[in-house]
Amino acid sequence: MCAMTYEGSSIDPNKPSIARVYDYLLGGKDNYAVDREIGDVFKRDLPGSVAIAFANRAALTRAVREIAKSTGVRQFIDLGSGLPTADNVHQVAQRHAPESRVVYVDIDPQVLVHGRALLENNEFTRVVAADVRDPEAIRTHPDTVKMIDFSRPVAVMFSAILHHVNDEEDPAGLVRFWRDQVPSGSYFFISHFRSGNNAETEEAEKVLQQTFGRGRWRTDDEIASLLDGLEILEPGIVPASLWRPEKHDNPWTADGERELTVWERLIAAGLARKP
Repeated sequence: MCAMTYEGSSIDPNKPSIARVYDYLLGGKDNYAVDREIGDVFKRDLPGSVAIAFANRAALTRAVREIAKSTGVRQFIDLGSGLPTADNVHQVAQRHAPESRVVYVDIDPQVLVHGRALLENNEFTRVVAADVRDPEAIRTHPDTVKMIDFSRPVAVMFSAILHHVNDEEDPAGLVRFWRDQVPSGSYFFISHFRSGNNAETEEAEKVLQQTFGRGRWRTDDEIASLLDGLEILEPGIVPASLWRPEKHDNPWTADGERELTVWERLIAAGLARKP
């Protein structure tokens, strides 16, 4: 669940938005009745499924924190960033490395309004209005060019976005585009819905596909293949809750001993490095 919509340049309160449904599931208030109706399907008919959103957000936060603390990377591109929540990419990165620069990319008009208001006084952060399926437009956007030095390593974040890209739209090609734009030492974070092969996850997939008319769950091997040409770091492609968990992240991350729910296993995460 992420921010990728196709509703044009104006906010349509009568048409559900992935970004706003995700906001509702995370407890936000930037959503409409039509979004809550979809969110309530998960809350009411698929109890426990809200854990997906929290597990995904926690893994993204850990990945940004680790990159900011443990590497020299100080540039982030967050593709399909969604509505602002607690601990956005720039907040996490700049907490540990104040000079970090962040470009958020989204096409949802409400995301753009809220994001730009939040970042009005942050000189190292920009919000770019573009479709993730048009990477060239993102790469050449004046704000991207101003904020990101592509001669230096970049962290590219694909948080819960590529499962909304159909196979014929070449999601691997989108990753490959950015892989070719950044130098060695750059990082790629991915989180993605996993094929669960059970009734619960099949129902969740059907709800989102029927609502938004797109997207595909993928196996761990298929997710890993999206990162071809990159070195996938330990622990590999694993359920997001098991991606480098920390005890204080519970209950949405595991400590290695707790059995994950079927929903926590539905979202996978991984971090890769360009050699």
